[in-house]
Amino acid sequence: MEALTGEVADRLRAALDGVPLADDPATLRLKSRDFFWFSPILKPQLDGRQATMVAMPRSCEEVIRVAAEAARLRIPVTLRGGGTGNYGQAVPLEGGLLVDLTGLDRVVWTKPGAGRFEAGARLLDIDRALRDRPEASGRWELRFHPSTRKQATIGGFIAGGAAGCGSCTWGQISDPGAVHAVQVVTVEETPRVLELRGSEVLKVLHAYGVNGIITEVELPLAPWQPWAERIAAFPTLADAARFGSGLGASEGIAKKEIAIFDGRIPPLLKRVAPHVPAGHAMAIVMVSEAQGPALAECAAAHGGAIVYERGADEAEIATFDGKGAMPPLYEYTWNHTTLHALKVEPDITYLQIRFPEGAELSLVEAMEDRFGDELLLHLEIQRRFGRVFVSGLPLLRYSSPERLAEVVAEVEAMGGAVSNPHTYILDNAGWKRTDAPQASFKAMADPYGLMNPGKLLER
Repeated sequence: MEALTGEVADRLRAALDGVPLADDPATLRLKSRDFFWFSPILKPQLDGRQATMVAMPRSCEEVIRVAAEAARLRIPVTLRGGGTGNYGQAVPLEGGLLVDLTGLDRVVWTKPGAGRFEAGARLLDIDRALRDRPEASGRWELRFHPSTRKQATIGGFIAGGAAGCGSCTWGQISDPGAVHAVQVVTVEETPRVLELRGSEVLKVLHAYGVNGIITEVELPLAPWQPWAERIAAFPTLADAARFGSGLGASEGIAKKEIAIFDGRIPPLLKRVAPHVPAGHAMAIVMVSEAQGPALAECAAAHGGAIVYERGADEAEIATFDGKGAMPPLYEYTWNHTTLHALKVEPDITYLQIRFPEGAELSLVEAMEDRFGDELLLHLEIQRRFGRVFVSGLPLLRYSSPERLAEVVAEVEAMGGAVSNPHTYILDNAGWKRTDAPQASFKAMADPYGLMNPGKLLER
């Protein structure tokens, strides 16, 4: 691979005349970072790593030009969407060219039950566009989205994410049918535009942009629901976890988010904290507004009570217009929980845990007893391949790399499966890996090994 300096940089600028480029220090630093600093392990490894130049194509044609020149000049290429990843997916390890795809932000087409979008379209903007152009069959929306909906792009979510709000009903991006098709540009002297459909999309899902430039994504859509927001408080974490698991299995209640929190977490969430009685565990839930009473009954059956509620109209205003005393409640779930907690306790980090099917609740209680104030449990209720299961994004009060490794080993010995959020190596992603030949696809789509080098060990 060539360093992107001197004559090589001049040749690239000349070849990409008309494509927006930047190499000023502020842009290079901003575009070369994501949220890797959530991890005290990744922070010293990735701080200061940055691209030498940023390209900002605005169309697939410009992407093809960028890919062709990178291949001809043998320049490392790192892709970026909204930069909301947590593992350094968008951080260039070997400098080179960073390709910011947020200029590809069009809605290509929509129809009842499906839509196709350019990779740089932000998820909130997609749902805003769907709101503003209802089909004759009614209004539609994305099935699920991360808590970073406002900043994250659809291409970035496909390449770096796994699940999100809506996964309690619709599963994960790797579930069959969750992604219809992906358009990919190869990094070759004469780039190809490939259309991956069906199970073929697994070759680029959660692959950190190591094996092709995603330019368009085709997805199923869900019928829009008037999503109301609720916070429920429970005497114990066990009560809240049983409620969450039961709600996840209640097919008669339309829901979009079920997050469960240890009673020590609400005080770390400043706007949420005043609504939750001291020492109580908490659930953040989004349900179809007409089913708010059914949700309240479900909470009461597990010893809980609704302590905050916001109707669908107000929740939409908070989401799309940014107005209201409380942000959208989903911005306190998933890894936004970690972000809010870090503002209060800078030494906090997190883990990612999948709880064993059928033994989730017993492991929750065992972990609560075993780790005490060191590990504060945050659970997300999801579906995966048609079954309800519990995953966790617990907050860890970090002390040392050695102790973090010990906690991981103890959790796994107790029956939990840990997907390591403290590595930027795709091969170490644990159970988030998709069952697809990503390394062999990379050999075809990126024959010179230029894409996000250092993130994939399998070659």
